[in-house]
Amino acid sequence: MQYKAPRGTADILPEEQKYWRYIEQKALEQCRRYGYQRLDTPVFEDAGLFTRSIGEGTDIVTKEMYIFDDRSDNRLALRPEGTAPICRAYVEHGMGSLTQPVKLFYLANIFRYERPQAGRYREHHQFGCEAIGESDPAIDAEVVTMAWSFFASLGLNGLMLKLNSIGCKACRPAYLERLREYYISYSDRLCPDCKVRMEKNTLRLLDCKQPSCHGIAEAAPRSADHLCKECNDHFTAVRKYLNLAGVPFEVSHRLVRGLDYYTRTVFEIQPPGEGAQTSVGGGGRYDGLIEEIGGKPTPSIGFGTGIERIVLNLKAQSVPIPPVSGQDVFIAYRGDDAKTEAVRLAAILRSGGIGTILAFGDRSLKAQMRQADGSGCAYVAIIGDDELQTKSVTLRTMGTGEQQSVLWDNLVSVFKSLQLH
Repeated sequence: MQYKAPRGTADILPEEQKYWRYIEQKALEQCRRYGYQRLDTPVFEDAGLFTRSIGEGTDIVTKEMYIFDDRSDNRLALRPEGTAPICRAYVEHGMGSLTQPVKLFYLANIFRYERPQAGRYREHHQFGCEAIGESDPAIDAEVVTMAWSFFASLGLNGLMLKLNSIGCKACRPAYLERLREYYISYSDRLCPDCKVRMEKNTLRLLDCKQPSCHGIAEAAPRSADHLCKECNDHFTAVRKYLNLAGVPFEVSHRLVRGLDYYTRTVFEIQPPGEGAQTSVGGGGRYDGLIEEIGGKPTPSIGFGTGIERIVLNLKAQSVPIPPVSGQDVFIAYRGDDAKTEAVRLAAILRSGGIGTILAFGDRSLKAQMRQADGSGCAYVAIIGDDELQTKSVTLRTMGTGEQQSVLWDNLVSVFKSLQLH
């Protein structure tokens, strides 16, 4: 039997690694600039963490979570999103006693059982940031600005920032009732999923992906028109701060996000030409989440983005990606005595911090040089009879073909000098 990667998963092959390292490097740089620290959580958690935080009526909980019982009959789930585990760690480790806000970020694999398609996998990888313990609308604007700056730093063009406020537990119930009353008159035209959302998750009616429901959602009552004074003031301040930061945005009344824990500010960043229902990243405020999972009331906001989807957009826009740093030198040889010396020199170079690839087998020197061409090495060191006599190598620069003779004893120092330049 020939095994293959499970459906909805993918191997990240060596030639793809440059995209991933590039994205991670840009993510780490943004986190450094904004003062975020990394937090890694387990791949699986108590399943109740997600059913309580995400919401029992969401598609993630009802259709997509990987849930299993371990040998001690604990009900566990592979993490389907990144925010709830970060909040669980915040509560468990007493981070509420630290200076607030606590700024945390993660790079993690996420698991959802959904129909695989471009940029959407059953195992995907996510970069996310969470600012926990601050209600100031200025932190909302900062998180949105950080997300916008991250995508801009990647070299992506034509992005659009969508922004909305979905209110709080004080003003949202009245809005949801108004929204439900509006949709009742269209109940016979709704898709099957929206008929379920009418009862279990009314807000998600606005986020339906089915074309038959788009027109209904577009004319629906708007959450921003039903905010209490506190939420309205908060949303006004967020927009003011974003304008001050020079971040372009568009208020979108259909933007609600897919998780029940969101409150007030929600946002998405969408690429060009992908359709209104697609985003490369997004997030929002979740002031009630930490209290929901057993902590004290703690205002919070964050964002997340799928790395696979970013890779697709980098390729679609032909963004130039720097190569992953390769090895420094390829050692080729002619004859058994030269091979013996090549093995010794490879060990010396590696001990000196020089990335080294050594030819193997009985290939001809010509065949070894072809291998060197495909190795990505900047230099090739050639050892033959003449080099054995002079205790040297012929060092060839792969890019130019220039050659020089370098004594064995000087190889490490020569390479360190070359690396400095």
